[in-house]
Amino acid sequence: MDTQVTTKLKIHKPTNEVFEAIVDPLKIGNYWFSSSSERWEEGKSITLRYDEYGAEGKINVLTIEENKKIKFSWGEEANEETVVSLTLKEFDHTSTIIEVNESGINEHDPEAVNKMLGQKEGWVYTLTCLKGYLEHGIRDLRASLVH
Repeated sequence: MDTQVTTKLKIHKPTNEVFEAIVDPLKIGNYWFSSSSERWEEGKSITLRYDEYGAEGKINVLTIEENKKIKFSWGEEANEETVVSLTLKEFDHTSTIIEVNESGINEHDPEAVNKMLGQKEGWVYTLTCLKGYLEHGIRDLRASLVH
């Protein structure tokens, strides 16, 4: 079973603005996590916090290609670690197609399908919040998804 999850969205902003919204710790709190411990750079371990849920986690930034690609790994346990690739493609000079691909969900896990659905839902929501923030300045969508 292919356990990759892919989500794509068009954002009406140039790739450099989309890229900065992800890697800049001052911007990420406007649409995704409450905070990021520092700027995302290749080789760094970053602490991300969700104050609303009393949660925090770490990501390991594997690859950064400015304005093109961000690749990181995350997961609480080593056997649950997944790899996320965020790819930015200039659609025209004013728009970006952002694609998120998350791989590494254990296909033998009896909860694999539920985890895939949860991750897909999460990425659609995150990209929607990013779009609202960048295109319209909306900062209060983050952490509004109720499970």
